[in-house]
Amino acid sequence: MKASSSSALPFVDLKSQYHALRSEIDSAIAGVIEHGQFILGPEVGEMEEALAAYAGAQHCISVASGTEALLMSLMALGVGSGDEVIVPAFTFAATAEVAALVGATPVLVDVEPDTCNIDASLIEAVVTERTRAIIPVGLYGQPPDMAEINAIAERHGLAVVEDAAQSFGADYHNRKSCAVSTVGCTSFFPSKPLACYGDGGAIFTDDADLAQVLREIRVHGQAGRYHHVRIGLGGRMDTLQCAVILAKLTRLEWELERRKTIGQRYNQLFDERGIARVVQRDDRTSVFAQYTVFVDARDRVQAALADAGIPTAVHYPAPLNEQPAYRDSCVYGDLPNSASVARRVLSLPMHAYLDEATQDRIVDAVVMAVRGG
Repeated sequence: MKASSSSALPFVDLKSQYHALRSEIDSAIAGVIEHGQFILGPEVGEMEEALAAYAGAQHCISVASGTEALLMSLMALGVGSGDEVIVPAFTFAATAEVAALVGATPVLVDVEPDTCNIDASLIEAVVTERTRAIIPVGLYGQPPDMAEINAIAERHGLAVVEDAAQSFGADYHNRKSCAVSTVGCTSFFPSKPLACYGDGGAIFTDDADLAQVLREIRVHGQAGRYHHVRIGLGGRMDTLQCAVILAKLTRLEWELERRKTIGQRYNQLFDERGIARVVQRDDRTSVFAQYTVFVDARDRVQAALADAGIPTAVHYPAPLNEQPAYRDSCVYGDLPNSASVARRVLSLPMHAYLDEATQDRIVDAVVMAVRGG
């Protein structure tokens, strides 16, 4: 991610959020320090129960990061050497990285040019006898076409692992992201809509057996103390971070509503000014984890915005097939949309504490930069 470091405006305003929740967060952290159970303390189970209820899933397993959520899900599903995992070509590297780490081959599929999410209509053509799973990504806060993806998976006996690192809290056909497939995974990285103060993540599933396997993997494959029944890893989420999430959950609905209001206002303002943007589908919601427009001459536009005190970021500057680590280790064909959006996407300040005057300033600066003013 490339962002301006000397900007007057925050890209994500964690300070205002902390000020709004200071007493809750300070009390939650102090409580953990007082009881001293820093690993798998009581706040871990409390957070898992609260998140499962929020998402509408039977089980929530907290883990050390969003990446480990994806990795552990593939491990629990038995995906390994010789298998193929279908992923979008335009996404953060972790989506394909976890497939490679378990020995599988990532198969890249192009994205929709307006949502930047995986194009579900292209998935079935790349399914082979080696395909074991699909990892669709809810990029920029909006779930992909999960109904079509789930239907393809059912026809071919595949698992669907939803990468909801950016879309936790969004709705798809009146169900929450993370509870619309075999497994849902999210991240609590500090910049996410629901975030801790470090790394953290969670896995959601309705499958009790799979949940038990995931809990064992999380503690080095142990079914009991020093009784290792499978290969695992150290994938626990710290108690302190779970306490922070519990404190932030008290304000989550307000923040998500604010994000939707701000995102929709951005939409209206940019549509009126003729600036292309990521589109949201009518059958789902977005939590606007990022607010992203499409611009040409992006370097020039970014430089102009930096001069105007507007921070920006690029999520992401190259599709996976253009990344050195994946260029020769993935299966892929033509990916014209992924190549195009990677050259043009530009993310703008987006958070629940963005006021209208600041938003107007950002929009005016973008329009002027795009037009070369």
